[in-house]
Amino acid sequence: MAELLDRDVAQQYASWFRALADPSRVQIVEYLARQNRPMPVGEIVAAVGLAQSTVSQHLKILTEVRFVLVEPVGNARYYRINTRCIDCFPSAADVVMGRPAPRATGGCE
Repeated sequence: MAELLDRDVAQQYASWFRALADPSRVQIVEYLARQNRPMPVGEIVAAVGLAQSTVSQHLKILTEVRFVLVEPVGNARYYRINTRCIDCFPSAADVVMGRPAPRATGGCE
């Protein structure tokens, strides 16, 4: 009988998938990844076309799972993609189809 995915790893993956379960968050992650630089929330708001409070809520969720990192600069907060997460984030197909997925430990911190 095949072994199950380790429960802690499964919980980590589930938190990542939950964080990306909203199309606006997927757009924000993709935009930050393409820009590849710290950005103020106003610039992200302009790009995605949502209210600032909505974008801030999405960024809060994305920072909780460490897909996005926040850097305070004076009174402002700048957001950037956590490039270490790109290497450890498994594709949904890898996990669902039983293919080896990248290890979650240590890479997304």
